[in-house]
Amino acid sequence: MSGRPVKHSVTLKRHRTSISLESAFWDGFCEIARARGQTLNALAAEIDAGRADDIGLASAIRVFVLETLRR
Repeated sequence: MSGRPVKHSVTLKRHRTSISLESAFWDGFCEIARARGQTLNALAAEIDAGRADDIGLASAIRVFVLETLRR
């Protein structure tokens, strides 16, 4: 397992954007979306809508994954 972030693309508000996540966070993000029956784009949009303006999307996804998997 690599600790280096890898770029992934998601679509938010009809625009492609890239997020760099380590494989463990990307895998967790995908697992959560599957468990919720959501697409990755829908889950990314949900996280994006709930984050503060000064928090990057990748950071918000990391925190979301960590908090969700801790429950």
